[in-house]
Amino acid sequence: MPTRAAPHSHRAAARRSGALAAGLVAVPASHGPTTERIVESITAAIIERRLAPGTRLVEQQIADVFAVSRTVVRQALHQLSRDRLVTLAPARGACVATPSVEEARQVFEVRRLLEAGMVQQLAGCITDTQVAQLRAHLREEQAAIGRSDISGRTRLLADFHGVLARMLGNEVLAQIVTDLLSRSQLIALMYQSSHSAEHSQAEHVGIVEALERRDGDAAARLMTQHLASVERNLRLDPRTCEPDSPRRATP
Repeated sequence: MPTRAAPHSHRAAARRSGALAAGLVAVPASHGPTTERIVESITAAIIERRLAPGTRLVEQQIADVFAVSRTVVRQALHQLSRDRLVTLAPARGACVATPSVEEARQVFEVRRLLEAGMVQQLAGCITDTQVAQLRAHLREEQAAIGRSDISGRTRLLADFHGVLARMLGNEVLAQIVTDLLSRSQLIALMYQSSHSAEHSQAEHVGIVEALERRDGDAAARLMTQHLASVERNLRLDPRTCEPDSPRRATP
């Protein structure tokens, strides 16, 4: 007689299946080829905490969301694997990556080296218009924190670093920073407390003030301290923390 799976196994599988379908949002065709749109959708779902580390990415479910073949989905998953956001295993298929502690340390080491130099250079060429743009971004961060918009504040606090990179007009640098931000978000498991979000936002204010003074040394020092603070607050196992725990941090 065939062995029947335990009811809780079916329920767990259903929950995972539902989580994947609910976490993905089909990106409009105007955003580019289908493969790129799938990559964009899954990346956004990871960054915005709609897909947790370890979530299984079932090819057929993704194909159904985007109305494409599994071959197209497989191409997107391989690209995400190259970006270290997804792991591919022969037995399990594709899953949202769960980075190691050592990888976390290495990513933040690279970010400190890269972003400290980035803001130091930016301080020497930043315009008043760009300062006003940063001030507007800070107001959006504060508003998201004030209304307890966890997804919004997570996205805005991370994108602050991307905005700084793009202001230098170096597309290669902007892409590298964007990739590192995606990995940082995943490493941080996309969990943050209101307290740590407010702390990060205050540190962003200090960086902008240094840039406004055109003080490159101060901006570099504050960026280094900010990223070190984020790294200190990392908890790499999502099962050891409750959502919005005071120990969680954001990039």
